[in-house]
Amino acid sequence: MSMALKQVFNKDKTFRPKRKFEPGTQRFELHKRAQASLNSGVDLKAAVQLPCGEDQNDWVAVHVVDFFNRINLIYGTICEFCTERTCPVMSGGPKYEYRWQDDLKYKKPTALPAPQYMNLLMDWIEVQINNEDIFPTCVGVPFPKNFLQICKKILCRLFRVFVHVYIHHFDRVIVMGAEAHVNTCYKHFYYFVTEMNLIDRKELEPLFLHRET
Repeated sequence: MSMALKQVFNKDKTFRPKRKFEPGTQRFELHKRAQASLNSGVDLKAAVQLPCGEDQNDWVAVHVVDFFNRINLIYGTICEFCTERTCPVMSGGPKYEYRWQDDLKYKKPTALPAPQYMNLLMDWIEVQINNEDIFPTCVGVPFPKNFLQICKKILCRLFRVFVHVYIHHFDRVIVMGAEAHVNTCYKHFYYFVTEMNLIDRKELEPLFLHRET
């Protein structure tokens, strides 16, 4: 990453603390392998493929945590421009509005300003990935049977952050000189969720339509 981008994506602007993998664990080794593939300049489509002999759930878990860290960092760079005044609704252009539901305080889909939606989203994901019953860190502890369904929901909601940033705040990304970095992160995310079949095509439509306009 260039010095300019390091200044843009600095730790002080991280929207949430990063979740890290414990050294010596299988997931830490998978994370290192995934990062090495990306840093070597390998084709992104090849980088997201499940390595031979590895467990699918471990591979998905590594990427869910990594995408959470990276997308939370991207949003952190523009969050000061995403306010209740500029973004009174969490949306992806005029055709798409995202409503929040968590079955706790918000039992029904509720329209919220984008920054409030983002806060609730990141809090919700943190709870999921820090829950040992969902993302076990101890060797030999199995993933829950509904693990992939939970990950699909997390990734679907993280995709909405890309939608909002691209459609409503990409001018700020360009001003900061971070366009190439964000584009690469999005491509990596897109190739992974399509390779692993983790997001319905219909959910991906907002950015397809945006790029056609």
